[in-house]
Amino acid sequence: MLVVALFLGGNVFGQDFSTPFEKGNGNTSARYDEAINYYEQLAETYPQARLLTMGLTDHGKPLHLLLLSADGTFDPAAIKARGKAFVLINNGIHPGEPCGIDACMMLARDLIQEERLPEDVVIGIIPVYNIGGAHNRGAYSRANQNGPEMHGFRGNARNYDLNRDFVKMDSRNARSFAQIFQTYLPDVFVDTHTTNGADYQAVLTLIETQHNKLMPSASEFMTEQLTPALYDHMEQAEVIMSPYVNVFGRTPDDGFAGFLDLPRYSTGYAALFQTPCYVTEAHMFKPFSDRVEATYTFLEGMIGFVEEKGEALVEAVQAAREEAANASVVDLAWELDTTEVEAIEFAGYEAQFVTSELTGQTRLRYDRSQSWTREVPFLNTYRATLQKEKPSAYLIPQGYIEVIERLEVNGVELARLQRDTTLRVEVSYLNDVENLPYPYEGHYYHQGLTAELDTQELKFYAGDVVAFTGQWRDPYLVHVLEPQAQDAFFRWNFFDAILMQKEYFSSYVFEETALDLLAADPELKATFEARKAEDEAFAQNARAQLDFIYKHSSYYEPTHRRYPVVRWEGERTALDVVED
Repeated sequence: MLVVALFLGGNVFGQDFSTPFEKGNGNTSARYDEAINYYEQLAETYPQARLLTMGLTDHGKPLHLLLLSADGTFDPAAIKARGKAFVLINNGIHPGEPCGIDACMMLARDLIQEERLPEDVVIGIIPVYNIGGAHNRGAYSRANQNGPEMHGFRGNARNYDLNRDFVKMDSRNARSFAQIFQTYLPDVFVDTHTTNGADYQAVLTLIETQHNKLMPSASEFMTEQLTPALYDHMEQAEVIMSPYVNVFGRTPDDGFAGFLDLPRYSTGYAALFQTPCYVTEAHMFKPFSDRVEATYTFLEGMIGFVEEKGEALVEAVQAAREEAANASVVDLAWELDTTEVEAIEFAGYEAQFVTSELTGQTRLRYDRSQSWTREVPFLNTYRATLQKEKPSAYLIPQGYIEVIERLEVNGVELARLQRDTTLRVEVSYLNDVENLPYPYEGHYYHQGLTAELDTQELKFYAGDVVAFTGQWRDPYLVHVLEPQAQDAFFRWNFFDAILMQKEYFSSYVFEETALDLLAADPELKATFEARKAEDEAFAQNARAQLDFIYKHSSYYEPTHRRYPVVRWEGERTALDVVED
């Protein structure tokens, strides 16, 4: 059943609120300017709608947010004070996947015109997140996708994939999104996409925030109430929905695993703030009209659930944020637990491996005339492989402006030292740093490292930043500042200057100094001689020998590879600070 047959639009007060999708042939999607103009008219016509601009994007245009409220409550403080739930929907992060762009235009109109806006729910819709990608419009950037005829491009105006940018925040888009998120603190967040990969019967697949990464109150509410209700809603609407099929180059016949949503992704970012998040992945091979309809139906189900259970949702999220503030340990890295397996009903197509007419090699092909439905294994539990106990506070030298700005944008409460002071702190020396061998989203991501811990007395200065723990945003704070966390700021090259030694020596000058150092330190001399005896290459390398002595002397700079963000233990009153 085509969505164009379901949604007829409306002509109110002389204005036609039919969408470009509805006016088209079922295979067309609204341009960026059409979407914004549509929402502007909607907000001008109906007091239940308000269109805001929330910061710039890399394209130069502002990021818009449409608010829908039955009683006109749009102020974020008033929303929270009145106990209203806030649902945030993000569209067009990948503008080549525009199902949500068109679905939300119709949904916003229908909720208003049909008087279906819930009394105790406020809905926020980002019409198009990746504005630069939406303007880079064409017919060929989605080679594996069945429509629409014209669509946007995955990269933004600076060619970033914005769904890898939620933590590192290279783009102005991400900073403006964080402003929206931290201003309205959604109780649930939906990010609309189109999937790739395998072929199967489901029109829509779903990524949900990894339940292991939320605090118990939010995790239990999501897994026991919210997610089952969404699947029930889609089943009642006769729309096949499946967990996201995360397989490439093989078939889902033998099962598959849930998606590990690191904080670089929308769901992983939301999890740091205890917001349950869902990514809808409409199936690329299904007709565009069916994908739009499925996305619309899912969003209807989400809003309907929050209308019914909004108070319980708000309570669960608030309780989870309190649990986050009180927790003593934060998970920083995860891996799939292969011992936790459940069986799910999956609707697939028969897969065949045949000889390619093009390459002569074996290729995968799905036969849609041979459909099947059966139980397959589904692995959806990730266990923490790295945890860290919270310190009393982190101290951040004020020179690291980019780090401090990101903490501020994400609502972390910061203070600043009032005077110069010396503190005993825990420091980390970062060694064995391994980079991806290719650039990844504008960075050479550090995929491996080891940390050597030490306790030192260091000098700090008035204006240096102190981030006390005990905040409900601690999972975010700890994750970005602990260098071994999977999406820590260190991993994304924010501190790479410490990896380069700044002072050196000239061999012909340091030779005599080295002899004096060995003569004055018998223990160093013994270590040096042992190294020469057991390492022939070292014994034959004069520069390496001098470097060994240099790095074991007071001449070697103590800041080389020393991570500048330090951990401090003590009572808050022991530091002379002013709130930032």
